Amino acid sequence: MDKIKVRLAVMNFMEFAVWGAYLTCMGNYLGRAGMGAEISWFYAIQGIVSIFMPTIMGIVADKYVQPQRLLGLCHLLAGIGMVVLFLIGRNDPMPDKAMFIAVYSLSVAFYMPTLALSNTTAFSILKAHGLDTVKDFPPIRVLGTIGFIVVMWFVNCAVVDGGGFHLTLDENPAKFQYTYMQFLVSGLLSLLLFLYCYTLPRCPIEQKPARSLAETLGIDAFKLFKERKMALFFIFSMLLGMSLQITNGYATPFITSFKGIPGMADTFGANNATMLVSLSQVAEALSILMIPFFMKRYGIKIVMLIAMVAWVLRFGFFGLGDPSFPGVILFILSCLVYGVAFDFFNVSGGLYVDSECPPAMRASGQGLFMLMTNGLGATIGTLSAGAVINHYCSWTPDGYLVGDWQSCWFIFAGYALVVCILFALVFHPDKKHYAQ
Repeated sequence: MDKIKVRLAVMNFMEFAVWGAYLTCMGNYLGRAGMGAEISWFYAIQGIVSIFMPTIMGIVADKYVQPQRLLGLCHLLAGIGMVVLFLIGRNDPMPDKAMFIAVYSLSVAFYMPTLALSNTTAFSILKAHGLDTVKDFPPIRVLGTIGFIVVMWFVNCAVVDGGGFHLTLDENPAKFQYTYMQFLVSGLLSLLLFLYCYTLPRCPIEQKPARSLAETLGIDAFKLFKERKMALFFIFSMLLGMSLQITNGYATPFITSFKGIPGMADTFGANNATMLVSLSQVAEALSILMIPFFMKRYGIKIVMLIAMVAWVLRFGFFGLGDPSFPGVILFILSCLVYGVAFDFFNVSGGLYVDSECPPAMRASGQGLFMLMTNGLGATIGTLSAGAVINHYCSWTPDGYLVGDWQSCWFIFAGYALVVCILFALVFHPDKKHYAQ
């Protein structure tokens, strides 16, 4: 790997490390800080800002600011927000909810556009250096998933207490995965990436033909709903997208809740929930490699059905498992099938949109796919899941979210199964793009 690809790999590593510092373990801190009932809103906010902020920043990057510089500026603002969250949490064990949510919202509003800006930056630099984006970008992007995993392991094990800083797999209430320190890790990484972005090669602003406001905002992509199969695809993308953030928000509080059950308090899984959940990201990285084979051999419908069945298993295994042996095997299986559930839906869905949309509407079509999944779907799904969990479970004074978790997971699995059956019955795409 030559120098420029190494530099872009480092950028991707930090890009996703910023997110991994808090995304899957934030729920544990929120519960201990008196904001457990609002967990679903913290994850829904990511979906809400994803509806409009990437588009706004994309317009700015297209016309006014070089992508790598805008990427850095967004990380500067997002990082400052995370550091402020750390300061709020350090100064008050039960922070003001409105203030905390407002600062968090501003931080993620500037972080979420960086997911697209980092791709834009990488593609621009690769092309400027005569490299093939299709061949050279995937290994670079894999470093992003590795960064996400590495920082998850770090916050799982990192402790600052009377003995100073150290790493441990043993139980310790001062672990970063339980405290406001996770926001400091995210904020410092974001600020470091801000500085790093200004060392990257220049990405020139390309002169593009004039476009209407509807084209600029991607509104013209809604024309795709006129075609029945595309309308069904986007509707089911939203329905399946409702599953995306549920386990990000609630998997670690669920697994950690077993610490309140005699006989399971000292199990590895209950004490290291963030590390256990990181197996999901490991599986995600590996599952990407299987997609080309399945898409060419079976087509989009079968691949999407496989993803939907995987979501049923993801939730079902959580409902049946526990951190002790052999129950922990079901937790591990839940994390492994997540790779198929996530990638077979997101990556193959993107490929399908690219193949079905007219060339002039491919970018808008991808934006609409993201809007339906990570925007509307994830937001509605997270808030709905939060209502279900708040109904069946409650936070104890010592910071555990306990209750009838099994009913919650089976409700989510049942929902995914219904979506799967309906999809199988009504979606009938043309397989000519993939079958060989």
